[in-house]
Amino acid sequence: MLLVDLLTIQGYEVHEATNGLEGLEQARKLVPNLILTDMGMPRMSGWEMVPEIKGDPALRHIPVVAITAFAMTGDREKALAIGCDGYISKPIETRLIGKQVAQFLAGKTEV
Repeated sequence: MLLVDLLTIQGYEVHEATNGLEGLEQARKLVPNLILTDMGMPRMSGWEMVPEIKGDPALRHIPVVAITAFAMTGDREKALAIGCDGYISKPIETRLIGKQVAQFLAGKTEV
């Protein structure tokens, strides 16, 4: 909720999904400019959803950023290895998230 509020206030159009399967369906329907995903979602985790997105020719160009509490040693590398273009660990820096999203939208990775 905090992330949605922060990005909406900054002028971004945000679509939410309550689980990974819904997120994948929305990605296919909306073809967004950026996907921010939690890695620990129900029904289909981000770990499962990201390879599906990156394996879909219509979606693979969309930058995917893991925003997650998975912050153990190696989790960032695992997220990047499955296709994430970036990784932001929770708790998010509320003052930086808008800038980070803008950088990902501009084509930068790993901000």
